[in-house]
Amino acid sequence: MKFKSTDTYIATDDLQMAVNAAVTLERPLLIKGEPGTGKTMLAEEIANCLGLRLISWHIKSTTKAQQGLYEYDAISRLRDSQLGDERVHDIRNYIEKGKLWEAFEADEKVVVLIDEIDKADIEFPNDLLLELDRMEFFVYETGDNIKAKIRPIVVITSNNEKELPDAFLRRCFFHYINFPDRETMRSIIEVHHPKIKQDLVKEAMEIFFDVRKVPGLKKKPSTSELIDWLKLLMADDIPEEILRNRDTSKAIPPLYGALVKNEQDVQLLERLAFMNRRQSSSREGRG
Repeated sequence: MKFKSTDTYIATDDLQMAVNAAVTLERPLLIKGEPGTGKTMLAEEIANCLGLRLISWHIKSTTKAQQGLYEYDAISRLRDSQLGDERVHDIRNYIEKGKLWEAFEADEKVVVLIDEIDKADIEFPNDLLLELDRMEFFVYETGDNIKAKIRPIVVITSNNEKELPDAFLRRCFFHYINFPDRETMRSIIEVHHPKIKQDLVKEAMEIFFDVRKVPGLKKKPSTSELIDWLKLLMADDIPEEILRNRDTSKAIPPLYGALVKNEQDVQLLERLAFMNRRQSSSREGRG
C-alpha cells in the first residue's frame, strides 16, 4: 500500500515520498510546517488512503508522556478501599489505558497521530524515546510488558514552537511541509470548492499572497484561512471585480476577519493603506 493524494487532500510528490519512506523504515514521521498547512489532516488522510484506523493523541501544555501509555488512579482505589469495594483487590481496575497502549494492543495495523508535540514540556519527547523505538513498555503496577502486536504508523506534528531533542529527531523521518505554491494552492482550492469561479480564485489569490508578503506581519494567513475566506466570498456572492478594483485607500480586503487574526496585523495593514494614500496624493499633487 502506498500513500498518495486523495479526493480530499492534495499531497506534493515530496510529501508522498516522505510518508511512504517512513512507513517502509518503520520510523515515526515527524511533520513540521506553518499552522494551517494540513499537518493534522495528513494523518487522517494516511489512514483513509491506506484503509486503517486512526488513533489521535492531541497534546496540550499539561500533557505528560506517561498519559500516552497508561495512568494509575490511586485516589479512586483508596476511596474504594475505604468504602469496602471489592474492585480494590484487582489493581487493573484502576489502570486507564493511553492512546499508545490502545495502538499497541490493536489486532490490525493502525495510524497513531501525536499532534503538536511541541506544546508539551521539553522532556516529553525524550520520555517517549524507548517506547516509540522498541514499541513496548512496562506497567509497573501490574508487572505486565505491553508490546505492539503490529507496529503502527506513527505521525508526529510540530508547529516548531520549541526545539525537539536531537535523540528524538534521530529516531524520526522528518519532513517539512512547505507553504503551497500557486499551482498547488489552486489544486487545494479545487478540492474544497470545486464549483468556484476561476476569476474569483485568481483575484483572491493575488490578495492572499500580497498579504502574506507584508513585512512585519505577526501571523501570516494560512491555507485553511484562504479556504474559509473563499467560502465567505462565495456565500456573500462578492464579485471578483470588487477584489480586482479594490480601493487601495481602504485598509484591508472585504471579510478580512477570515484572513487576519489579530489587532496588530490589522493596524499594520491600516498603516500601509494610509501610506499608500499619502503617496498617491503626493503623486497627484506633483501631476
